[in-house]
Amino acid sequence: MGPMASSRRDLAVRATVDQGLLSAAEPVVALLDTVGVLASATALTSAFAAVTDAPVLHAFAVKACPLVPVLRLLHEAGLGVEVASPGELALARAAGIPPSHTVLDSPAKTPAELRQALALGIAVNADNLQELARLDALVASAPTASPLGLRVNPQVGAGSIGALSTATATSKFGVALRDEGARKAVVQAYLERPWLTRLHTHTGSQGIPLSLMAEGVGEAYALAEEINREAGRQQIDTLDIGGGLPVNFTSDEETPTYAEYAGLLASTVPGLLDGRYRLVTEFGRSLLAKHGTVLARVEYTKTSGGRPIAVTHAGVQLATRTVYAPESWPLRVLAYDAEGRPRTGDPTVQDVAGPACFAGDLLATGRELPLLRPGDVVAVPDTGAYGFAHHYAYNSLPRPAVHGFTVDGDGAVTFTAVRRAQTLDEIVAEAGGARADALVGPRSGAFR
Repeated sequence: MGPMASSRRDLAVRATVDQGLLSAAEPVVALLDTVGVLASATALTSAFAAVTDAPVLHAFAVKACPLVPVLRLLHEAGLGVEVASPGELALARAAGIPPSHTVLDSPAKTPAELRQALALGIAVNADNLQELARLDALVASAPTASPLGLRVNPQVGAGSIGALSTATATSKFGVALRDEGARKAVVQAYLERPWLTRLHTHTGSQGIPLSLMAEGVGEAYALAEEINREAGRQQIDTLDIGGGLPVNFTSDEETPTYAEYAGLLASTVPGLLDGRYRLVTEFGRSLLAKHGTVLARVEYTKTSGGRPIAVTHAGVQLATRTVYAPESWPLRVLAYDAEGRPRTGDPTVQDVAGPACFAGDLLATGRELPLLRPGDVVAVPDTGAYGFAHHYAYNSLPRPAVHGFTVDGDGAVTFTAVRRAQTLDEIVAEAGGARADALVGPRSGAFR
């Protein structure tokens, strides 16, 4: 056995300084613990294998970490992908994910997206009955190997974060089952389409308790049973139960677990797991969050209103949700000295700020940490999902480099480049740098 996750992180922080990955010239980097990612993938597959013999496709939600090497790593671990845009599908194809391990979900698929998916044989979950009408024409026009389904909203309620609760009464996703006439319309839609063989639901994400997740799955299972009874055959052969396992952001403990969730499904929806239905899951955050860490140098320290403030190079561009909704998305901040060793000293209440030019760009407010000094390193763990891979280009701050790392039995750290840091030339190019004169035309003199 190698070192534990927290020990691997400490070793990696020190190594980024020793090896020059984090420096005055490159003051923010992101790390991915490869061993941790693979451990989560194994925990997921093992948890469901323990409760069902049915085939299960665990489709990683690409939105959680849209990095091609990450998708390839998970594919090698036996996982597929869930994509929700042409961009995510392009990433999955670049990673070598086969169509048979790819699922397309989105509430706003265009005809071109649907046509491409059906041509490739990718599974598609329609979001609404209008989309089913589009699929009618496409299925009639050309044969396809794509398994096709419909997303339903069981309307079982919200968790603690409204923006991530997708099974509320007015959610934008899926067909709302409890609306008047909706359930009957869904059943009829299946009876009229023998090629519609999947049913999809996803109750929500962070902030959703396991009991509510299981309740949503139970509603979808009951609907599948009803449709199959009405059809007089097992028309629906696959249930896509989504993802949404919440992540503990308060410590290094990984809780709740996939085993707990699979066990809850086994006790509350046993028919789901008795082998009659293939399963698809769509976990994202829970596979990656705990295994990513942002490192940033402290550039300056000051005191304002009697409170110390450490100004770092990590802020809204990497922890956007935390900066704009800190109550819902608090992150831990760990203190290291300039050599990458855990910082010691009496806990001192201080703010940890980012580099962006607005007052709310704070990673942490009033946090007790050993007093930070210029040149120190702050580590922001649990950022492997919806963090450094979702760059927010405030102030044209560059995307940081991402490095995967492993630690051998002797504590030696090996880094592998996942994505290099964005250059200033690339920032200029994305901002129309090659078209500097585009808005300066023959009539521009009238405005001078």
